Amino acid sequence: MHYEPEPGVQLLVRTQSPERPVGELILVHGLEGSSESGYARSMAAAALEAGYVAHRYNMRGCGSSPWHPKANYHSGQTGDLLHVARERHRASGLPIYAVGYSMGGNIVLKLAGELGANGQSLFRGVCSVSAPIDLAASVRATDSPSNVLYRRRFVQKLKERVRRRNPLAPDLFPLEHLPKVRTIYDFDDLYTAKIFGFGSADNYYRTQSSNQFLESIRVPTLLVQAKDDPMVPFEIYDHPAFDHNPFLHLVAVDHGGHLGFLARRRPRFWLDAVVMDWVAEVGNNASLANGS
Repeated sequence: MHYEPEPGVQLLVRTQSPERPVGELILVHGLEGSSESGYARSMAAAALEAGYVAHRYNMRGCGSSPWHPKANYHSGQTGDLLHVARERHRASGLPIYAVGYSMGGNIVLKLAGELGANGQSLFRGVCSVSAPIDLAASVRATDSPSNVLYRRRFVQKLKERVRRRNPLAPDLFPLEHLPKVRTIYDFDDLYTAKIFGFGSADNYYRTQSSNQFLESIRVPTLLVQAKDDPMVPFEIYDHPAFDHNPFLHLVAVDHGGHLGFLARRRPRFWLDAVVMDWVAEVGNNASLANGS
């Protein structure tokens, strides 16, 4: 299904539903991911089995979404997710949970914080997995020699996006800057910040990081983070909000890397079970609070 957050911009959301759904999950992918990313497909299967509608959301211009000069995304772009969530709430009235992975996790957390107490009328709960809540710190981490493979893969995909879109929007995606792009920071400084009016990568990271919104979240929120994540330094989770905000629940594990939460025994993708158990717990607590 396509959603139109503004004229001409269409978001493709792939939806699967069980026969009698009890709630809905909106799954938000990471940088240069899509609805076809393995973690989204795996989580969708777990959601369906538990009786929830699974919406595999594509950010602007991702997946098979139709492209438009305004169909560009960034790490703090919350308006599109808000639009889809409101449409789903209006259409079904079922409890809605948002689950974001990596960059998608930053978006989910930022939106929940922006909404504050108003988020309770839209989301039953939100969840982030391997979220770079401090964008600048995560981008710096990608410059580590040990992360050269991650950095090359992301930079290659980002540069290819510029080459693909230059014929359609040469002013937004000039080819002349590509030789200067060696890191994600370079790309954000030369392209992302300019396209969205942030001015510089530093200002982009400063204004769009979800860490400054954590104190304002007023819906049950699960954050899953591995201490050995090479892309997200665990020290950025040493944040006072986790001591002061009772709506936040951080699950920190020693191993898991970046979106790599695998177990030696079945189920191998233990993350899916953790998220669905949390969803069930939040739903049960809400039912008890409502007296049902």
